Amino acid sequence: MPDATEDDDPQHIRPFVEFFADLRRGAPHEEASTALHDLIAAVKETRKSGRLTITFEVGINKGTDMVLIKDAVTTRLPRLDRPHSLWFVDGDGNPTRHDPTQLQLDVAAGVRVITPGKKKA
Repeated sequence: MPDATEDDDPQHIRPFVEFFADLRRGAPHEEASTALHDLIAAVKETRKSGRLTITFEVGINKGTDMVLIKDAVTTRLPRLDRPHSLWFVDGDGNPTRHDPTQLQLDVAAGVRVITPGKKKA
């Protein structure tokens, strides 16, 4: 059996959580933690799904053996449905709150208001 060489040693891969906590002194980690908290709250409120994305762009630092790592933390928060309102359309095509086909009561024609709860003796 051949002797083990340095090439046979398993490669050490730095745990991602260590790298992420160290990146830019922990700023992206803190940003992602807050974003996740906000996303969960929005999902619970709206009952809709959302998205948290953490992106790393890795490139070479020109003229060196160093790499440049850019990070981005983005969220797509779900939104509540906006309320809607119903409108009628008049003969000119304009929105109106009053049904243009409904007859109008002439208030001066003796209409009286009856207050509920009062009984005549």
